Order: sequence, then C-alpha cells, then structure tokens
Amino acid sequence: MQSHVITGNAAIDAAERRGWFVGEFITPTDDPRSTSALEVKWGIHVAGDRRAQWAGPSDSATLSVLISGRFWLQFPDREVLLADLGDYVLWLPEVSHSWWAEADSVVLTVRWVAESRERFNRSFNHGCELADNPEFGQNP
Repeated sequence: MQSHVITGNAAIDAAERRGWFVGEFITPTDDPRSTSALEVKWGIHVAGDRRAQWAGPSDSATLSVLISGRFWLQFPDREVLLADLGDYVLWLPEVSHSWWAEADSVVLTVRWVAESRERFNRSFNHGCELADNPEFGQNP
C-alpha cells in the first residue's frame, strides 16, 4: 500500500527530468506525483544560463518564484527581474516567454492547465489589465 505522505528532495527528484518533479511525465503513473493537473519544476540555473528560443504560447498558466539568485523573465511586452527571495511572476495562458539567469539562481515554477482563457480570466483577473487587452497573448 502506498503512503499518503510523500517526501523527497526537489533537486534530486528532478535531476533526470530537466527540473520537473511533479507532473504527468512522472512514472510510474500510480505515483502520487504523476498528475495532469499541474507541473512543478525546481530550476537550478548557473549565471549566464538562458533560454535561447522563446517558449511559445501554451494552454498553461505559469507561476515562477525566486528561491535564490537574480533571474530575468522576458515577455513580449516587458522584462521582469526576480531579485529578492519570494519575488514571483505569473503569466497567463497564451503568453510567450524566455529567461536568463543573471546570477546563479534557483526558481520554483508551477504550471497548470487553464480550462479556457475566459474561465481563467474570470477566476484570476481581479483587475488585471492584460486580460482586457485585445493583443494579450499575441506573439511579437
């Protein structure tokens, strides 16, 4: 019988999966960390690491939280620096992004599939101007 409490180390568990340690790609599929509801990544980046190409729009909302370091995320309309412990950025589905590590950095990233853009906006908008922008999510 499988335990109802799972423990581990994100860095160790994610080492073979490019940082991801919760998500549908976890095997075996009866492992409680194997889920299509969300994906969690423990990203360890050395200074100078960068995503060479932009990640295209997806159907997932994404939240990245800085654990340590200085980490930049680039979006079509702005750049965001995560510089202090706990700094975060959340981007909605359909937004392209890229990133680079200014200093050695650890970033926790959580992705979840939004059932639809409209439903996501109703649930999370709370005055967010991006959701009302007709060019939201368009590639440059």
